[in-house]
Amino acid sequence: MFTGIVTDLGEVRALRQAGDLHARIATGYDTSGIEIGASIACEGVCLTVTGLGEDWFEVDISAETVSKTNLSDWAVGKPLNLERALRLGDELGGHIVSGHVDGVAEVVGIADEGESTRITFRAPDALARFIAPKGSVALNGTSLTVNEVNGAEFGVNLIPHTKAVTTWGGVAVGDHVNLEIDTLARYVARLQDWA
Repeated sequence: MFTGIVTDLGEVRALRQAGDLHARIATGYDTSGIEIGASIACEGVCLTVTGLGEDWFEVDISAETVSKTNLSDWAVGKPLNLERALRLGDELGGHIVSGHVDGVAEVVGIADEGESTRITFRAPDALARFIAPKGSVALNGTSLTVNEVNGAEFGVNLIPHTKAVTTWGGVAVGDHVNLEIDTLARYVARLQDWA
């Protein structure tokens, strides 16, 4: 489990396709405190650490994960939002995030509003019903509050701090982002389906 509060900006250092996709990710984390088998959210995708070095970790990524996320867009040098798994006693500053991406949304609009930036996304039609105004979403692993919803499109505001400490400072129209809907919304919809 994660909170959607990004705690490091990593970078793709190497990619290798050999059955599955294998990635080496540079990190500022103290890797001596990471164990093989630990979970780290990379752009919102929960991945298992399979190798460690002084300033990097490695992950193996299945074809299923690549097909459901924006990981096919990864290239050497790409910056990544990183978050270590939630531990008992950690502050829950965002919302409960599983790291199980539901789909990929597209950035369709960017507008500065004062010091903040409003970004508009288009969600896959099948996921749009789970997104509500003032609800939470995780986008590329960042917990964000939804401002408004218009059909399959929804908007969020990013404050300068968020843009500075995550990959959101470099966002562009046309970017594809990992979307995880709020867990509560998923279960409420499931209960309604049974009613």
